[in-house]
Amino acid sequence: MDYREEMKQLRDTLNENARLYYTLDASTMSDYEYDHLYRRLQDLEREHPEEITPDSPTQRVGDQNLNDFAKVEHPVPLESLEDVFNSGEVRNFLHKVLETLPRAEYSIEPKVDGLSVALEYRDGVFYQGATRGDGRVGEDVTENLRTIRSIPKTLPEKLPRLIVRGEVYMARRVFEEINEQLEIEGKPLMANPRNAAAGSLRQKDPKVCAQRKLDIAVFNLQLAEGRTFTTHTETIQYLREQGFPTIPNEPLSDAEEILREIDRLGDTRMEFPFDIDGAVVKLNNLSDRDILGSTAKCPKWAVAYKYPPEQKATKLKNIVVQVGRTGVLTPKAELKPVRLAGTTVTYATLHNQDYITQKDIRIGDTVIVQKAGEIIPEIVEVVTKERPAGTVPYYLPERCPVCGAPVARDPDGAAVRCTGAECPAQLLRNLTHFASRNAMDIDGLGPAVIKQLVEAGLVSNPADLYDLTVQDMAQLERMGEKSALNAVNAIAKSKDNDLWHLIFALGIRQVGEKAAKVIANHFGSYDAFAAASVEELTAIDDIGGVTAEYIRGWVTSEQSQDLIERFKAAGVNMFCKEEKVDNRFAGMTFVLTGALEKFTRDEAGEMIEKRGGKASGSVSKKTTYVVAGENAGSKLRKAQELNIPVLTEDEFLAMLQ
Repeated sequence: MDYREEMKQLRDTLNENARLYYTLDASTMSDYEYDHLYRRLQDLEREHPEEITPDSPTQRVGDQNLNDFAKVEHPVPLESLEDVFNSGEVRNFLHKVLETLPRAEYSIEPKVDGLSVALEYRDGVFYQGATRGDGRVGEDVTENLRTIRSIPKTLPEKLPRLIVRGEVYMARRVFEEINEQLEIEGKPLMANPRNAAAGSLRQKDPKVCAQRKLDIAVFNLQLAEGRTFTTHTETIQYLREQGFPTIPNEPLSDAEEILREIDRLGDTRMEFPFDIDGAVVKLNNLSDRDILGSTAKCPKWAVAYKYPPEQKATKLKNIVVQVGRTGVLTPKAELKPVRLAGTTVTYATLHNQDYITQKDIRIGDTVIVQKAGEIIPEIVEVVTKERPAGTVPYYLPERCPVCGAPVARDPDGAAVRCTGAECPAQLLRNLTHFASRNAMDIDGLGPAVIKQLVEAGLVSNPADLYDLTVQDMAQLERMGEKSALNAVNAIAKSKDNDLWHLIFALGIRQVGEKAAKVIANHFGSYDAFAAASVEELTAIDDIGGVTAEYIRGWVTSEQSQDLIERFKAAGVNMFCKEEKVDNRFAGMTFVLTGALEKFTRDEAGEMIEKRGGKASGSVSKKTTYVVAGENAGSKLRKAQELNIPVLTEDEFLAMLQ
């Protein structure tokens, strides 16, 4: 390949990954792979400096800011570090420094894998916080940073101006807890703690950020008006005294000691609450840093040693299948125990059937294992030359290993799911959804209470809720007799809900709240709905072929039929109560946008549906009217572009009357 073409390909690949990583908190490659491609581009640019372009990732630090946050100019640039990948490159760095500074001392510290920020204090009070951005201009995320408890809001010493640099991270423990809750709620899981931290810090609502329990590790003093320091170690000690959580550092001078400390940090990385992707070696004496200075992008007085993902070979003893709380079957490789990245690994994720087939992973194989993101063990490749005779390709079971119900593959993805309505593996998630506000709306039956009910063996499917007594509820932790009575009364009250609440609560795939209302209004009773054929279902607006198949699969399942019979025995309403006012909006589609004063969007939507119309969430050529309240945005603009009539709230009210 011509070097010009290779350089362009490298620039395009690295820039796109940088955009995903820095701007959208996602990534298509590992840090280690990115670093090596980046190094290759640097080498080519050194050989052909005339081919360096302004958009080259070597000419900047991060990526452009999101437009959602105000820009902040950093008084002291937040520089990036040059990466090194082996002991020889560390020695080369130390040798270059010694040519100018024969008695240099270094600070060795872990490199936290999070989101770099600058915190500014004025007269000892937290004033502003910003992301690194491109190193010179970042994003103002002050209000979100205020929600991080470990960031001090006031300091003991009231310096006129103080700026520190730190790394915002999500502790592995918190990451696992949040993903566990997301799985219960049936929402997409977060990929890794770094992306989770970055995405949380960029939330527009600080309340959401506060729920993510972010933390910070401060590693540098950027500016301190009215104070002077001699070494980096002194600044870290000072910041610690001011209440900042700081990154541990070890001052060393000897090259062998430095390399041993780098290895030690790598071996003990799992002992830190945060993820680390390397070790930083930087001059300890601040005046020495001034002597060496910086390039256009990186300081000459520091490097970041990047740990390669450790890989080892081991035997795949078996493949076990777990059923998640959303019903997804997840295969796991049971391995001969192997020591990897500081921990003993006995299992590795196999993701899905496509992953197994693509790599042709078989029971009995010798496999190469590494930790993805230093957290989750995964199989990188199969050593086929060591494959024993008689092995066969592996396929996921056709029936759920927990409840025995048939499994079905998502038509739009690689996931294979259990179809059982009473599958114990999905119990917590199903119960949480069943009791939620827009489903059966059982007040006082949140995830924490439901979890206690399951653990106490009081509930094994949604129908069991209607058998609970005040005595059953009162035995739960933090549940007094009055709260228990309220909960039992709320469960009893839910029996009178309209039919659409029940249909939505059943958790049938692709049957959301709106589809449940359409179905209930169309059929009038659960029995009529359950008897409907695929053709009858697809004749209804908003019910496509795939959704119809999901419905038929659910209602014909033995587990589902047993559940419905128990609901009927408990007295749960099986009929549509909502009567249409008239059909004046028949065949019309309305879109509601902006803030309405006289009623909520949900209330307006119900008024439309009672009059035979449809309330949609998006504007299209099929939209009849758009009802625009205050601060209407993109939906109003699209309606104007398509020449769709736009109604004020008063005009809509006149149509209703």
